[in-house]
Amino acid sequence: MPAPTDDSSRMLTVLTVNTHKGFTSFNRRFMLHDLREALRTAAPDVVFLQEVLGEHQAHAERHSAAWPALSQYEFLADTLWTDFAYGRNAVYPAGHHGNAILSRYPIERYENHDVSVDGHEGRGLLHCVLRVPGSAPVHAICVHLGLLERHRGQQLNGLCELVSRDVPAGEPLLIAGDFNDWRLNADRLMADCGTQEVFTTRVGRPARTFPARWPLLRLDRIYVRNVRDWRPVPLASRVWSRLSDHVPISAEIAL
Repeated sequence: MPAPTDDSSRMLTVLTVNTHKGFTSFNRRFMLHDLREALRTAAPDVVFLQEVLGEHQAHAERHSAAWPALSQYEFLADTLWTDFAYGRNAVYPAGHHGNAILSRYPIERYENHDVSVDGHEGRGLLHCVLRVPGSAPVHAICVHLGLLERHRGQQLNGLCELVSRDVPAGEPLLIAGDFNDWRLNADRLMADCGTQEVFTTRVGRPARTFPARWPLLRLDRIYVRNVRDWRPVPLASRVWSRLSDHVPISAEIAL
């Protein structure tokens, strides 16, 4: 892919998807290779990944013919996204998984913030700062929140505290990921961070993303702050519905 020009560099395409560790719903099929091809076809500038494996020895042995030698996020990055960052959230005997961000632009620095609740699955907020030509530093935060509403409330408060503390008010901010927000409370709470959700502002409500085959629940979001404009990008549902238990969402962001 050619390098962006000065004009195009101020427009970012972003995509977020819960990869379900490279498997379809109910772990029926290992689909990481097909997921990589779909991502390459969509070719967003920045990819937000949740439930991506850093390592899993048992799965690697069971699917040895197809299992990549690299971590899943490195395998998905391939040669299209030259920079990537990984935040390890959940650790278990066979390996670990977490959030990752893949970027066509340099990642100047990153930090993973643990927002886990004791006794429940590890959750994190992966904060990257991207150097995009012609723009102030762009902050990208990849989110995967808990299954219980009270946990999500705590984690969203932690997210707003992170934004207030570490993201200067004048710099572009992109927040994307799996909010598990089936009760549709996140938009109200995220307003405290000064952000707007790209689908809610354009079509009136977040996109349906789960379950992938027949999406009913609106779990995944893209929030923005201090950008010029944005629009949701349609994705081919027939392609994506078989690659994970979530369908991705995408948007074009004018910085």
